[in-house]
Amino acid sequence: MAATAHPTPHPTPHPGPHPPARPAAGPVASSLKGTPMSSAPLSVAVIGAGMAGRSHAAAYRLATTVFGPGLPPVRLATIADANVALGQDAARRYGFEQAVASWEEVAADPSIDAVSIVVGNHLHRPIAEAMVAAGKHVLCEKPLAGSLADARAMVELERSTDLVTAVGYTYRRWPAIAAIREHVRAGELGDLSLLSGRYWADYACDPDGPLTWRFQGPLGSGALGDIGSHVIDTAEYVAGPLVSVAGASLSIQNADRPLPLGAVVGHAKAPVSDERGPVENEDTAIFTGRFASGLVGTFSVSRTAFGMPNGLGFDVVGVRGRAAYDQHRPAEYLIDDTQPEARSRGVRQVIAGPQMPYFAGGMPMEAAGVGGSNTETFTYQARAFLDQVADVADPIPACATFADALRTMEIIQAVVDSARGGGVAVEVPAPATAAVPA
Repeated sequence: MAATAHPTPHPTPHPGPHPPARPAAGPVASSLKGTPMSSAPLSVAVIGAGMAGRSHAAAYRLATTVFGPGLPPVRLATIADANVALGQDAARRYGFEQAVASWEEVAADPSIDAVSIVVGNHLHRPIAEAMVAAGKHVLCEKPLAGSLADARAMVELERSTDLVTAVGYTYRRWPAIAAIREHVRAGELGDLSLLSGRYWADYACDPDGPLTWRFQGPLGSGALGDIGSHVIDTAEYVAGPLVSVAGASLSIQNADRPLPLGAVVGHAKAPVSDERGPVENEDTAIFTGRFASGLVGTFSVSRTAFGMPNGLGFDVVGVRGRAAYDQHRPAEYLIDDTQPEARSRGVRQVIAGPQMPYFAGGMPMEAAGVGGSNTETFTYQARAFLDQVADVADPIPACATFADALRTMEIIQAVVDSARGGGVAVEVPAPATAAVPA
């Protein structure tokens, strides 16, 4: 594919199972009143300076460097974190003007137009409500909230406003994953017969790692909410909507952990006390899922999978071909199909390059084999969000909505209900809006 300002030449503009979020109704409320969005700087803030928060901060810094014109200048305004030193370090690294100690200061700042919420799940709802009340567009990390009740309240909030309310699913924007989806949508693999999805991680293998918020909360808020939400969304992105789950089993490998003595950043080691507390949610989950097409997939999710730092992956198999992706080798995928002729048929390694979605226009060096990282996918996500906020004429595919992310949480709850019922089949709600066929 020749270099272009748009990431992909899909006949349909949105490469995901969910349609685009609605655009903002006109220019954002900016400190530069009366200035057209095309020239007024768009002021952004990030709430949370941990590893994901820094990814958002870096992404906003780079958002105007990818894809086509139309996005106004981006003002890097504020990083907010209760750990002031952490926030100040993030602001320094990524060029933000200031760091503040509370999200309330962001809500009170009339110059800020758009906000990323990248903190503990239980804080998503109150922060999102405050930001929308203050007239700010919101990009919230997944999972949408700490509970289904909070998530449903956030969807009602979304319905009540014309502001952009978006959720980040960055794996949709990996060129190799989007390319596999193109193979599926074009029918090149034939009718699908198998899908195996997994997200295996090792951040919770150490039983003496600190008891952080990630290990507290109801079943479904552990490995399923943290990393399972990604593999569920990726599977729907590739193969279409799930309609039921069954055969679920949840388990906890490390029943208790030591209490931390201070703040913990991400999955990093930290000083701990001699006192221990219980792990409340699942370390590992397995289940099957039936898709609207009739395809049945198998899923496994674990945060206690030794030697797997970030092992999202999937295999999708049809009657005329198969494809596979491994996040530990993100700049490639494997495919096997009926071409070329049988005597030379076999699995082929396809290296990411400008023939894939997002690569052309999204990489500084548009040449196959230069790799890629989560820096790029977070940047594409930030650009998509800001395209929605600024109502750009030729936007890249939109972010998921709060309603989309609620659906992911409802699928996770169905998995929990299946496990509680000894593996019984549990239907999942239909998508809030018609899914784009895969």
